Amino acid sequence: MSDFEVLLVGGPSAIPDGERVQLTPSLAEKVKYRFGAHYEHFAHDGEFSEVGDKRLPVYRWTMRTAIAE
Repeated sequence: MSDFEVLLVGGPSAIPDGERVQLTPSLAEKVKYRFGAHYEHFAHDGEFSEVGDKRLPVYRWTMRTAIAE
């Protein structure tokens, strides 16, 4: 089975636009994006958005956690 492309929305504005499209193996799971010394967490709530010629699930920012040492 192949991964799904998803669009990350919200979270730190410093996340580059080119990294806002990520891959995830399941739309039911949260996406954990490593950014600096933290993980930014994103979840899908059923929304979709047009990105170029694709219709991608929108994953909205939910929280930040520190990376354990």
